[in-house]
Amino acid sequence: MAKLYFSYAAMNAGKSTLLLQVAHNYEERGMNVYLLTAKKDTRTGKNIISSRIGIKHKSNVYDEKSNLFEKVDNEKDPIACVLVDEAQWLSKDHVDQLTRIVDELHIPVLCYGLRTDFKGNLFPGSQALLALADEIREIRTICHCGKKATMVLRLDADGKALHKGPQNQVGGNESYTSVCRKHWKEGLAA
Repeated sequence: MAKLYFSYAAMNAGKSTLLLQVAHNYEERGMNVYLLTAKKDTRTGKNIISSRIGIKHKSNVYDEKSNLFEKVDNEKDPIACVLVDEAQWLSKDHVDQLTRIVDELHIPVLCYGLRTDFKGNLFPGSQALLALADEIREIRTICHCGKKATMVLRLDADGKALHKGPQNQVGGNESYTSVCRKHWKEGLAA
């Protein structure tokens, strides 16, 4: 039975690594996977899902105008699984389309992304996935203090926490750090 899964974490928890491992497992068995990532994330090139440990895979992309159901339904070869990276940037409509892939095409969909932004607010895609996913999983990483990191701080060029800015800003270790709630609050208070 196909399901919609949402695996979330703070940055640097290994979300993309896990997605790429799942893709490898399916492909190793001769099955086709359909990988999707946000078009705006070009940190490691266009149409690429990449892990900070160095593994990568070609991917399809989505943007705000994409119809994910149609993309998958129009594929010629049978798809065993849909894997979505940067799922926080999905819209509610995108998540509805993913539920159709599961319910009508009977293809499992595994989404990986952030839960909250640097201000502690849910991303629209994450909010919709938390509401509609059949299974929700937390992937864990740690704060510099050793506690579980559940939040993200956006940093300026001097490493100071930012309090303002757009919700969606592509960046990596140069722009963000994962911290526990205590250190997130302290970072925002500074």
